[in-house]
This record gives sequence, C-alpha cells and structure tokens, in this order.
Amino acid sequence: MNQKNMKLPFIVFITVIFFSLAFRSDNDIADPSEYLNDIKVELNKKWPHNRTVNLVFHGHSVPAGYYKTPIVKPFGAYPLMLLKKLKQLYPYAVINIINTSIGGENSVSGARRFDADVLVHKPDVLFIDYSLNDRGIGLEKSKQAWSSMIKKALDKNIKVILLTPSPDMRVNILEPDNILEQHANQVRSLAKEYGVGLVDSYELFKNKVLAGDSLSRYMSSVVHPNKKGHQLITDELIRYFK
Repeated sequence: MNQKNMKLPFIVFITVIFFSLAFRSDNDIADPSEYLNDIKVELNKKWPHNRTVNLVFHGHSVPAGYYKTPIVKPFGAYPLMLLKKLKQLYPYAVINIINTSIGGENSVSGARRFDADVLVHKPDVLFIDYSLNDRGIGLEKSKQAWSSMIKKALDKNIKVILLTPSPDMRVNILEPDNILEQHANQVRSLAKEYGVGLVDSYELFKNKVLAGDSLSRYMSSVVHPNKKGHQLITDELIRYFK
C-alpha cells in the first residue's frame, strides 16, 4: 500500500470521530456549570452597566406555590427560593422572577398561551414544569406541547431548563415504569434532544425514598411539595448559576 492510500483510512477515521463528537455534543443535556455562562456575566455586572435579568417559570400549581389547596405560599416555592439564593451569589444583580404558572394547567394549555404570556416577557431563562398534570393528556400530546415551547424559546435565543415531575403520593415512586417515571423519561429525552438544561426533580425525590426517607416529609399535600421539597428542587436549580 502506498503512502497516499495509507492516509485515506486515517482521514476517514478522523472524519467519523469528528462528526460523532459533533453529533453527540448537539444531543447532550446542557452542562449546569457552563450552560448559563452568558447569564452569569450579566448577573455579575454592577450599575450602571447591569440590566434586569428575566427568569420565567411556566407550569402548573407546583411552581405557582400551591401547598395544601387552596393555600398558596410563593415564598416557600422554588421560583422565589431560587431568587433568595441568587441574591446571595449576585448582590449587584437586578433579577425579575416572572411566574406564569397556573394551578391545574397542562402543557397543551401552557403552549397555547406561550406567545402571549411567556415570550412577551423576553425571558433570559425559561423554566418549564408541567409533567405532573400532563398525565391527563398523555405522552404524545405532552411531547408535542413541550417541543413547541422549547423550539419557540430557542428560536429567540432563550436558555431553557426543563423539570421532571415532583411526586404524587398516590403513585409508587419506586415502581418501575410508573406513569410519572414515563413522563420524567420523556422530559429527560427532550432535554437531550434540544441540548437544554434539566433539573430532575423526580430523581431527587426518588433518591430520598431509596435512602429510606419518607416522601411525606417533603410534601404539603398529595401532589404539592412543602418547603423542604421545594428546597430539594431549588438546590438543583442553583447549580446552573454557580
């Protein structure tokens, strides 16, 4: 084999590796330590060079702050608990927490009002949390609605972080392939498909149960976390801002 022919397999090999890595990179869940780097730059700026950073939370009753219905405790829910942590990290930042969540809503309804109620706020970061209520519409409709919202946000260069469902105490969180786990898996797949952020709330609570903890310690009602439960989610969210 002459030198020219020997180089050809090597070039093909390198080309295959390059495209394999490129494809994988486009289909990985975003790295929490890097995904919001540009947002962190803005959060570190001081007046008069800073600007308001908009964080929009779109979902159902959990991000809205419902505890035992009809009691609503927004200061004990993860959007405003995240704000408190962010202000400890970024004392000069002007951060606008915008909560567009509606109790009882599913993602189909959320997608329908997405332009008017979410994009109008020009989010820097968008958080989507609908899976708990999406059981009523099924996986296919849920995927279509989530995909629609993710695509619209990414088209406007908005950073997106998806959340898997928090628990429903009527569902055995340790039962393989239960309905909530199916939705959690779908959210994980969407995060990977679009290369966006993921906060795996479902896994956080499941790990507590696997460790021998009682799920009821983290819940204010059958379907709503208490402050301890929201703290689990908040502690995972803040990783994207460190």
